[in-house]
Amino acid sequence: MAGRDVRRLLGRALQQTPEMKRNQIQRVVVGAVAAGARRVVLMRDCFRSSQSAIEGLRLHADVSVLDGPIETNASDTTTAVARLREIGCGALVVLGGDGTNRIVASTWRDAPIVPVSMGTNNVFPELVEATSAGAAAGCVASGTVPVDEATRPCKRIEVEFADGAGDLALVDLAVLDGDHPGSLLAFDPEQLRHLVLTRGEPAAVGTSPIGGLLEPVTRDDDCGVQVTCTAPGGGGQPLLVAVSPGLYRTAHVREARRLPLGQWTRLQGPGVVAFDGDRQRRLGRDESLRARVVRDGPRVIRVAATLAAAARRCAFSQRPPWHDDVGGRFDCC
Repeated sequence: MAGRDVRRLLGRALQQTPEMKRNQIQRVVVGAVAAGARRVVLMRDCFRSSQSAIEGLRLHADVSVLDGPIETNASDTTTAVARLREIGCGALVVLGGDGTNRIVASTWRDAPIVPVSMGTNNVFPELVEATSAGAAAGCVASGTVPVDEATRPCKRIEVEFADGAGDLALVDLAVLDGDHPGSLLAFDPEQLRHLVLTRGEPAAVGTSPIGGLLEPVTRDDDCGVQVTCTAPGGGGQPLLVAVSPGLYRTAHVREARRLPLGQWTRLQGPGVVAFDGDRQRRLGRDESLRARVVRDGPRVIRVAATLAAAARRCAFSQRPPWHDDVGGRFDCC
């Protein structure tokens, strides 16, 4: 549903049609089976992208779609990930953006995942060919490449509220003054007051470049970035930022500094708290939260490194598993 919401229209992001998703899913499945996966389980969706993607495939593997009701909201992802963990899936391929991957991490914190960029803002997921993403996941799931060799735990932001509630973000935690919980509009940097980032990347869109243009931090650096902003005229440094695809706005930055791993910082209200872009909770003027960047999130499968490791093991030097012995042809093209 998020692939076609208002954020795509206002931010000039590419709308992801069910046909595009179906094609991506097919390529992931074919890649995974080619790499040795013998069971592939897909999440059910209301547009039947998953169901239709596998209807025409003939692979020597057990390929199925989870059954059950569809709510067309984030609970579908939560339910699917929990079930995939229960049945013993060895790797997940996540088609989506920062918010989708956050839902996965909230349900299965250390899941081995290949995050494939299909969201509005894509800092956490990678621009990678879906066939290669599936193949890398298949290499890990089949045991061809050990998890410890193929992955490294990613950073996440651990959040604690004064009432004892907790939450997490994979890329950014923001406090926006004057925004509203549940809003799907691109955020307004003039409303930004506090920002904690696991990655400050100048080439990204969203909140990440607000830190990245002043204090660059990569996914591999063992630190985060904390940024304090003001309203216009409040003494902050103007910074032109791509807040969404094709959309630039000005943030007013008072301070940007590196935040060491494990070091708690306190963010003061008032404002709406956003986790990877999802506005979920309001802080009062006298309320605060504390947050820190830690490296115990999902184990991200490095696609290129994993396939290189598989090549060293000659994993693709044998007859493909879907080869038809009688006709001398491939069941899937």
